[in-house]
Formats: sequence, C-alpha cells, structure tokens
Amino acid sequence: MSLKLAAACGAALMFVLPTFAASHEEGKHQPKVVFSATQPVDTAVVETPKGTLIGEKVGDVNVFRGVPFAQPPVGDLRWKPPQPIEAWEGTKTAIEYQAPCQQPQLQDPSEPNGGGVQGVKSEDCLYLQVYAPAEAEKAPVVLWMHGGAFFLGAGHLGSYVGMENAKKGVITVPMNYRLGPMGYFAHPSLSAEGDATGSYGDMDAVAALEWIKENIESFGGDPENVTIAGQSAGGFLVMNLLSTPSAEGLFHKAVVQSGAGLTDGRPLDSAEKLVMEGLPNIGLPEDATAEQLRAVSAQTLVYDPVFRSGIRGTVDGKFFTTTTKAAMEAGTEIDVPVLLGSNMGEGGFNRAKLVAQMAGDEGAGAFLYNFQHQAAFRDATWKKGPIHSAELMYTFDTLDTSSWANGIEDMDAEAAYADLVSSCWVAFYKMDPMDKTISCADGFEWPAYTEANDAVAVFGDEIEVGKASELPDGPNS
Repeated sequence: MSLKLAAACGAALMFVLPTFAASHEEGKHQPKVVFSATQPVDTAVVETPKGTLIGEKVGDVNVFRGVPFAQPPVGDLRWKPPQPIEAWEGTKTAIEYQAPCQQPQLQDPSEPNGGGVQGVKSEDCLYLQVYAPAEAEKAPVVLWMHGGAFFLGAGHLGSYVGMENAKKGVITVPMNYRLGPMGYFAHPSLSAEGDATGSYGDMDAVAALEWIKENIESFGGDPENVTIAGQSAGGFLVMNLLSTPSAEGLFHKAVVQSGAGLTDGRPLDSAEKLVMEGLPNIGLPEDATAEQLRAVSAQTLVYDPVFRSGIRGTVDGKFFTTTTKAAMEAGTEIDVPVLLGSNMGEGGFNRAKLVAQMAGDEGAGAFLYNFQHQAAFRDATWKKGPIHSAELMYTFDTLDTSSWANGIEDMDAEAAYADLVSSCWVAFYKMDPMDKTISCADGFEWPAYTEANDAVAVFGDEIEVGKASELPDGPNS
C-alpha cells in the first residue's frame, strides 16, 4: 500500500480554492463547481499509477474528492466512450468536490432529487470520491451509482457520503456519470464514427470500474472484492452492467436498491430515429453531422423536453449486445451475488422478487429485502415514510449528512437503527461471494433467497426474516 499520511507529521495545508457563479451563456464551457471555502485541512497523500493525489484526513478516514477517472468528455470527446486519464507530474489536489454532470435545474420538488442538484454543472464531470480507512489493507470496495431518473443527481450528495462505511472497513467510491442527452443519445452520424454508442453513462460506470482495478490498491483497497451498487436509476445501471461484456471480471457482487427492472431494451436504429425526429426542435436537420451535433450547447439539450431524459436502453451491438432481461432468461448474465429490494411506500417489490427468483437456486444467489421502517418526524404533516430513497440514510448510515433526516424526532433511536441496517450492507460488501448468509449486527442472520425458503429481510420497526410471497408489491396492493 502506497499511502502516506502528511497528517501523521502534524501537517495541515491551507487551500485557497475559487468558487464560480453559474453561467448559462450558450456555447461556453461551464466552469467546475467548488463546494467549500478556504480552510486548513489535515492531508493524506496517495501515489497512484497516474500520479500523486492530495486528499483530506478526517479522523481515521482518508477522503479524496473530485478524483478524475476519465478524460473530460468535452469537444470531440462528447458522445464518445470515456477515455483513460493521462499521467500527471507533481501533485493533484483532491480536496473539493467537482462539478456534477450537466442536467436541468428544475423547480418541482417532486422531481427526483428534489428537482436537481444546486450549483454549476459541467460536461467536465467524470469524477469520483474515495472514502477509505486510514489504515486500510485489502479492504472491500463499493462503487456507488446515484439515482435521479438518469437525468438528475450527482455522486457527492449527502446521502452517499462514505464516512461511516470507511469507519467500518469498507472503501466507498461514489461516482458521477453522464446524464440525460449527454449520456444517452444516438444518431447515425455518431454511429458512423465506429465507436460504441448510445449508452455513455453506462460506459462511464465501466470506466470507473477500470479505474478501481488499476488504482484502488494505492488506497488500501482490494480490486478482487468490488461491489457495484446503486439506487433507483443507479440500480437500473447496476442491472445493466450484469449483461455488459466489458464489465465482466471488474466486480464481484452487486446491490440494487429500488431499481430491479428488467427491460426489453431499444434497437440502435430506434434510438437514432427518436433523436433524429427531435433535432428540428433545436434547429438542426434530422441528418445533422457529428460536428453540428457537438456544436449544440449542453444547456440547449438538457432543457429541451424531447432530449432532457435521454434515449436509454440502446442495444448498439458493441457495448450492449443484449439486455439483462434476455441474459437472465438465457442464464448468461454475469453471475454474482445480488442484494436487492424496495421500499414499501414506493412499490416495485414484485420486480425485485422476480430478479431474486431468476438469480436464485442455480446462480450465485440473491438477498432480498423490503424496507418498511417509518421514522417519526416532528412535523406530523410531513412524513416521508418508507418511500423512494427513504432507505439511503440508513443503508449508508448518513443521518448526519442526508437531507432526508431533517425533522426526525428521536435522532438517537434512528441512529441506532441506521447502525444496524448499515451493518447488513457492510457485511455483504465484506463477505465471500460463496456465502449464503449475511451476518448483520445484533446477531441477525439474513439468508439468501431460494424458492424453498422464500426468504426476505423485512426492515420494519424490528428486523426479521419474512416470506416474500406474503408481502404486497407496494402501498396500494
């Protein structure tokens, strides 16, 4: 392990970092956003194969923010597969979060992530965070993919902070990936360039896995014990990777939170047609050249109602050669243990149960859950309940940083509950892929689902093993 702690010598550095105001000027490259002001920090220094990074030491955790895992996908690299970063001389500072990927700023709080991430967005957004135990050696690794309907969100949000995971011995790597029309877009002029096309956000996830394989040992991580994990859109992305040839061998377990969908996918020519039909909306002909397409500002694309959400599920024959649905039906998916489930207040449990059944007896196994716990809030008229995303502050143990925790009445009780729930996820990250039981804190044993045992971990006021066949799909079932 090539980790050197400057803080061990009492070193504290003062970083003076600029902040930027948002700019919506057409055609201008957006500056990167910085989320904190000048402050002294204790530093951690790591030597990676590409160069030296300076991060922050927070207690017993080393935190590296805004670490590039691919070249900026700007200019001629827009709508291209992510390209490896180049080596650098000297040191690169990784103290501050970098920009989230381009996305609209919506005003409707009912939209995913409350309408989007505040602050400046950028096409230069392929960055990740590393939260690592300061004394890590061969620590398990989890790559986290955020939710947001594939057109909103970012890897730095408060629910995904990996501090508690790191304190429990797990390296957590939340990532950004290209969103909306910048991440999910197909056109004959782009296909003619010969590269894999259509699903650039998913390609970014594979690039992050390749970065982990090459670099994570420098942070004390084990490249042979990597879990891919995500929630909502991030969960769907995890499902996609289970049928992605280029991802095989780069991960060993998977977590799918509220995203266990099996879709039919979309042929490349269908995706191209949808984009072509929408181009006149932004002043381009249907047969626009690649140069014309890349000249359109990101702001124009992400705010256009046709392109805002992107054209997803493209089976281009190069990156995606099939869908996870088809792969699982044929038994050809990447066979790794999967932890998956949903929240009682959102529905979707039957989809998770179907995936568990398909991954069940003959495969590596599936651990099924249903989250039912309802936190008590001081404002009785504002009860978030176990709805979409409500479990994140428990599975990450991030009540201190998650906006979902605002207004909780008994924080001590919820903190104890979060510690128990997160212990199950941590145990999964740590366990041998051959194990058929997750051993959580307080002696709770979570068995893998089989047709015979019908087992599901029910996270209610108490945590217990229930029968999956006896649970409804959602609140109105």
